[in-house]
Amino acid sequence: MMPLSAINDLFEAILPANAFYGAKLGSLGVVQSMEEFRDRVPFTTKDELAADHEAHSPYGSNLTYPLERYTRFHQTSGTRGNPLVWLDDPEGWNWVLKSWQWVWRQAGAAPGDSGFFPFSFGPFIGFWSAFEAATEMGIRAIPGGGLSSENRLRMIERHRPDFIACTPTYALHLANVGKEMALPVGELGVKALVVCGEPGGSIPEVRRRLQGEWNARVVDHHGMTETGPVTVSDPENPEVLRISPNAYHAEVVEAGSGIPVAAGEIGELVLTTLGRYGSPLVRYRTGDLVRPVNIEGEGPATVGFHGGIIGRADDMVVVRGVNLYPSAIEAVVRAVDGIGEYRVEVDERGALPEVSLTIEVLEGDLVESELEAHLRAVFSMRIPVRAVGSGELPSHEVKAKRWKVIRQ
Repeated sequence: MMPLSAINDLFEAILPANAFYGAKLGSLGVVQSMEEFRDRVPFTTKDELAADHEAHSPYGSNLTYPLERYTRFHQTSGTRGNPLVWLDDPEGWNWVLKSWQWVWRQAGAAPGDSGFFPFSFGPFIGFWSAFEAATEMGIRAIPGGGLSSENRLRMIERHRPDFIACTPTYALHLANVGKEMALPVGELGVKALVVCGEPGGSIPEVRRRLQGEWNARVVDHHGMTETGPVTVSDPENPEVLRISPNAYHAEVVEAGSGIPVAAGEIGELVLTTLGRYGSPLVRYRTGDLVRPVNIEGEGPATVGFHGGIIGRADDMVVVRGVNLYPSAIEAVVRAVDGIGEYRVEVDERGALPEVSLTIEVLEGDLVESELEAHLRAVFSMRIPVRAVGSGELPSHEVKAKRWKVIRQ
């Protein structure tokens, strides 16, 4: 289906009954072109959604159907404010699952395979949707919630899953725990790691480290509670995330002005969900920074993002004229052997911001100085590094919170 046709179908379904978008877009009518869509349809922002949830607590007014029709409840992580609750009706939830099944197929999964899910099932959509989508397409889904890392590794050793779904950070943590147990994870027969929740899977240094530890392919994926599953590694180029076909209309704009960026330039990802009518999003500014590319051999409507999710628009800091993104720091850290967890501290209390790192040293005597040298070579500035012992920094099962900004 062409994007314009899908967008008009979306408007026809939601505008008569959805209070949020009825107020925002009610007089719009049929959109005649993609240029008109960009010119006449305003962005939706997370601040808008948060204000709407506050005014119409607890679920907001972005609901197309009566409340009793909604059967699924999830919420955002709340790392940048109060969590947003997101509801799905059965049809919308099925659309989410179909998008995740596309992710599984792109990862090489097929009916009869098995997957291990080493996370506790809270209210976050990624856990439930990945697991349920796998079972629906005939994958034997093995839950690993409520267990220690050691017990999860014993389950992997016993049941030999083909796939593991987790964050890049937790996959590295399991590999380190396996070494302590004399259980090399590279000998457990895992075919692929499907990593999500944070940058990493599209960063070459992180991917090489994961592949080396697990002796498995690394498949990156990203999504959001508000949007559902969005992208997965391109099978021909693992440094590129490709967007789920026919599920989203994607734009990439300058984070400040909202003007579209050219291919190859960094901008903010804007998404319109084309099949989640019960809780839709139209031109949603995700806050994710990406570098759009056209996938080779396909038309310009097929969008890819080179380097994956580079970072968040509100995470980027400028230090001495250099733009620092979380993914850029991650790439340098993971290029140095012997580092476990790490933390980045940005001190904005002085006239100029200062950045420093704390690293957990797993092995080696010169790791601290080696990392400082790598940081200086990449960013042309000195970034102090402080080393602590193994286990002194917290490990993360879900999204790692490594950046700390000090403003007062």
